[in-house]
Amino acid sequence: MPPHPPDAPRRTARTVVFLTALLALLLGLAPAVPAAPAVPVAAPAAPPGPESAAAAAGTFRNPLNTGPDPFMTHWKGAYYLTSSQNDRITMWRSPSLSTLLTADPVTVWTDTDASRNKNIWAPEFYRFGDRWYLYYTADDGVDDHHRLYVLESERDDPAGPYHFKAKLAPPNHKDDFSIDAGVLQHNGRLYLAYSGINQYQHNGLNIAPMSDPYTVSGDAVAIDAAGGCPEVREGPEFLYRNGRTWMTYSACDTGKPDYQVWMMSLSQTADPLVPGNWRQHPGPVFSRADDRGVYGPGHHAFFRSPDGTEDWIVYHAKTTSAYTYGNRTTRAQKFTWRTDGSPDFGRPLALGATQDLPSGDPASGNYWINDDGRSSGPGSVTYGGRWNSGTGCATQCFWSDDHWSDRAGATATFSFTGTRIALLSVEDVGNGYAAVSIDGGPETRVDFHGALRAGEVLQYLSPKLPAGPHTLRVRVTGERNPQAQAAHVSIDRAEVYS
Repeated sequence: MPPHPPDAPRRTARTVVFLTALLALLLGLAPAVPAAPAVPVAAPAAPPGPESAAAAAGTFRNPLNTGPDPFMTHWKGAYYLTSSQNDRITMWRSPSLSTLLTADPVTVWTDTDASRNKNIWAPEFYRFGDRWYLYYTADDGVDDHHRLYVLESERDDPAGPYHFKAKLAPPNHKDDFSIDAGVLQHNGRLYLAYSGINQYQHNGLNIAPMSDPYTVSGDAVAIDAAGGCPEVREGPEFLYRNGRTWMTYSACDTGKPDYQVWMMSLSQTADPLVPGNWRQHPGPVFSRADDRGVYGPGHHAFFRSPDGTEDWIVYHAKTTSAYTYGNRTTRAQKFTWRTDGSPDFGRPLALGATQDLPSGDPASGNYWINDDGRSSGPGSVTYGGRWNSGTGCATQCFWSDDHWSDRAGATATFSFTGTRIALLSVEDVGNGYAAVSIDGGPETRVDFHGALRAGEVLQYLSPKLPAGPHTLRVRVTGERNPQAQAAHVSIDRAEVYS
């Protein structure tokens, strides 16, 4: 079946559409514009006014990574990012937030111990003294056998190499299910915070004392945390400011669109092992934004801008409201503080929304090319053969529009100037194979099919190219895998890296 719902009838004049898009473009947003009929096109409409090159040089767009459960820090001129990769711990390093998506992944840990080398989740890394400690969850292939472990670096480098240091287990939960380790640093002491079995949830919040970064020195206490859904309290993270320690955590099943962030706080002079000392903040502090196509935002962490003046949240979210663990992508945005001293995370931004880079970020000059030809840099796209276009994909698309075709031989050719290009577009049950080539070279076969419809999925990332002008051609093959219902290919956004 077609990958798009029927487009709504046009409700405004072309001039209003043009001015609305122009205003949104200047503001760096991806607006929902009035829909246009789906019609065959041979070439895109003229751009209504791209961002200036200067503006593009200091901006970025999510996603930062295709994985869930992110953790990130900035250290000695670079961002370091991890996410859940299941059979290993992988780290990405980049001098700019804007180029994390193209950073080469480095495997920092694999394990031959069969009791802990599968379903490796939620790695987090902290520096204590001149060593880094990497905390993670793993099992033997059975989910209920998840336990907590910690690695120690061989040198003062977050990318390792690492060696296995210890299993982390409070005496009163010596061999219980446990995931999502976070380290609380309070009044000069360390505490292990994690999600595990307690009297409130199977995945409930627990805090235990530590005598050093790799030794749990006492029993865990259970924290009765609110969360909107009954089943999960996980991924505890901490902020320290305004005389209080703020513990944020994720609630609801992460497969649900209602996965969200809640918060409790503690006086900086109070004992964190006394559950009654934690004060519950009413309601979620970061949750789904349907009007922006953001579902299930959570499992987050915090980092500071390179110059230390800004606070940022990194988290995963989806572009589909379906119950699924797939298509969770890593995203980041700045947050601020309220006058009462509490953090204000705002609302999650649409995937692809243009944001200013963190203060002190050196930038890379990357820019976008939309499917209709608009671009924030020296880029364009032209079409050959029969294509449809429209705004039926709404918040699942960049600028709320895309092109699609199932006609074998139809082509979309991006012209760009840079060293790399990423192609992001709709993945759907009615999508098939495309053949992608750079500068007229060999074609790479790319499957645009997905079991569930999702937007702005990373479909293709080019190899590194010599700096200069290049082309990326997408050719519709008319072929599909056995699970696909049709052979459409979607063209939405290209991200170009200088």
